Amino acid sequence: MSVSSGSFFDLATFARIAGILFPIVAIVIAGFWYGRKHNPEMSVANRLNMDVFVPALILGAMMSKSFDPARYAGLAAGAALIVLCSGLLARPLAKALNIDWRTFVPPMMFNNSANIGIPLAVLAWGEDALAAAVILYSVSNVLHFSVGLHMLDRDAQLKTLWRNPTLLAVFAGLSISLMRIPVWPPLVEALQLMGNVAVPLLLFALGVRMREVRFDALTAPLLGAFLKPAFGMLLAWGFALLLGLNERDTAMLIIFGALPPAVMNFLFAERYAQDPQRVAAIVLIGNLASLIILPVALGIVL
Repeated sequence: MSVSSGSFFDLATFARIAGILFPIVAIVIAGFWYGRKHNPEMSVANRLNMDVFVPALILGAMMSKSFDPARYAGLAAGAALIVLCSGLLARPLAKALNIDWRTFVPPMMFNNSANIGIPLAVLAWGEDALAAAVILYSVSNVLHFSVGLHMLDRDAQLKTLWRNPTLLAVFAGLSISLMRIPVWPPLVEALQLMGNVAVPLLLFALGVRMREVRFDALTAPLLGAFLKPAFGMLLAWGFALLLGLNERDTAMLIIFGALPPAVMNFLFAERYAQDPQRVAAIVLIGNLASLIILPVALGIVL
């Protein structure tokens, strides 16, 4: 990956970054506005998205003829290393902030690779980047429902992974691709059509959730909002060199490292009574800060 001198301030680069981020920001703002005006109950829509549309998106991408799992082995390894090493770096910071590590560390590890990561990758690098974006999301999701869940509940069992439709879609898609099982093209098209619902609904739901942000006890949320992407991008750059990734995969891994915390962190914290209000502040302020951080990250990699 190379960046020419002054390229970040080049007008054409700025216009490209604005064009990539505008559809994402516009849909999130629409969700925020609608949420403030109508206070919708999004649980049914979110469950439909995570149970039906996101798995369809994953299967549709993995069943396409162009998907080759071996091609993304290095990218998947890099994503896993970023997630795990981010946790190791966040643990002493939680102690310094005098915060329970179970409250602070998971949002520093598990990022918003679905709501923001997938649409950002497609807008920046085209439809060909969808499979890579799905791999990055899948790695983060598998680790979140295994390592992340065990961090909050020591009694959690790995068998719960098989109850998650998104992870089932990942395992099914990988199995079909690795065994080269032929899939009827109209079925793939149907899955892709359903998957087209996932990304806009993810962004809209994120906007609705944004209305709940609270601006108190900001030390941890603000530190997390800026340190997480800084460490994430540095780790991504180092691991990309170590793994010998090509230019596009390196760029995608750096953007993966820059992504804000996943909303799922708040849902887990709420489920296990792990200071959900503070986790919500970390997640939501991190996502708001991404409006500043992601243009910088894109300026670096484009």
